[in-house]
Amino acid sequence: MRQQQIIHGIHAVQASLDYDREHVLEVYRDKERKDRRLESLLTELKQAGIEIHDSNRRELDKLAAGERHQGIVARVLVPPTLGEKELMALLDGLEVPPLLLVLDGVTDPHNLGACLRTADAVGVHAVITPKDNSVGLTATARKVSSGAAETVPFVQVTNLTRCLKALQERGIWLAGLAGEEAGEIYQTDFSGPMAIVMGAEDKGLRRLTRETCDLLVRIPMIGTVESLNVSVASAVTLYEAHRQRHNLGK
Repeated sequence: MRQQQIIHGIHAVQASLDYDREHVLEVYRDKERKDRRLESLLTELKQAGIEIHDSNRRELDKLAAGERHQGIVARVLVPPTLGEKELMALLDGLEVPPLLLVLDGVTDPHNLGACLRTADAVGVHAVITPKDNSVGLTATARKVSSGAAETVPFVQVTNLTRCLKALQERGIWLAGLAGEEAGEIYQTDFSGPMAIVMGAEDKGLRRLTRETCDLLVRIPMIGTVESLNVSVASAVTLYEAHRQRHNLGK
């Protein structure tokens, strides 16, 4: 069953209009804001017959829970999150080796949104997270994803270890990112069925997740910082996988 959600920002509302317009219930706009992109979106919303309410910045700040809303907020009905059953059905329908991104305990919606954006850019078939101790598709995650939340299947599973083992049974290799490991991503073959597994922002991979992975790899670092932000590390690794899978030059 779909649930109501308040979303905010030009990209998020545009994506809902483009991919799921029948479930955009109403829109609130800052009547004082003059922005060409915003006016263009409002014109499309009017043409689609969606009710638009004139509002002000203070009211929109409250609706958006203090997040940056760019003068527009919408009330929408979002589809239910996919589960393990839907993930397996999705994999059954693929005609190419799957590329999956697993986020083990990522709690920052900005990081989730950025990961979804990269996942869309490189053709990831699904992003998988555990239901507990992980962020879901919040309004902020949708905004940061710049529309990718509507195009990349997002899966939440009750038992991540069980799900990872089910992927292995399907011949999908699990590559976990761990900074202290010797194998570099540029020495790793990502061309086949692959799930790239990223840990939480502060703790990295949990023990069971790490032990379930088929291999552990790292991004080479030559500076003084010890690690990259999870969304940056995901982007670097996914683009290396993309390069290999599409036979792109070094």
